[in-house]
This record gives sequence, structure tokens and C-alpha cells, in this order.
Amino acid sequence: MFKLFILLGALNAGLSVILGAFGAHGLESKLSEKMLDVFKTGVQYHIFHSLGLFVVAFLADKFPASGMIAWAGWVMLIGIILFSGSLYVLSISGISKLGIITPFGGLAFIISWLLIVIAMLKV
Repeated sequence: MFKLFILLGALNAGLSVILGAFGAHGLESKLSEKMLDVFKTGVQYHIFHSLGLFVVAFLADKFPASGMIAWAGWVMLIGIILFSGSLYVLSISGISKLGIITPFGGLAFIISWLLIVIAMLKV
């Protein structure tokens, strides 16, 4: 699990930097200030939770018997896709109905961190 979550963390961190640069330089004149802020929020949570995947990797390596750590990583990855992904698409497309997906991603983030807390209380 260590190698897998390091890889996922690194890929997502790199992607969030690319998307952040794209938003700052490629979308600045194309999106309203509000939609640019939405895009930036997606990038911000994307990078934070990319780092969270590194946390998962190191915890999975230190506590290999805790399956809850791996679950936390998968749920965190789902959170990145749902939360940040929906904000990226919403800001670029303007389809406001996509905003209904975002809270599910936020919930996935919360669940992933709670899984880590529970796993650490059990070891």
C-alpha cells in the first residue's frame, strides 16, 4: 500500500499544481472572479488531500495490519475526484447542477480523516 499511495499522492500533487497554474494563467481572463475562486478552491483542497495521501502511505507502511488506513486512502481519493473534480468542471462549464456533487466529496474527505483517527485509536 505504501508505494501505491505514494504514487497516487505524487500524481495528484503534480496534477493539482498543473491545474493551479492553468487556473491562474489560462483561465484568469476567461472566468468570472466567482468561478475563478471556485476553481481555486478545488485546487486548494486537491493539494491538501494529495498530501493526505502521503500521510496514508506512511501510516499504511507503519501499521500494515490496519485495513482502515487503506480505506481512508481510497475514500480520500474519491473525495478528490468528487470535490475538486466537480468544482473544476462547474467553474469551467458553468453547469450549476454539478454543485450537488461537491458536498459528497467533502463528506468523503471528512470520512477519510475520521477513518485515520479511528485506526490510530485502535493501534
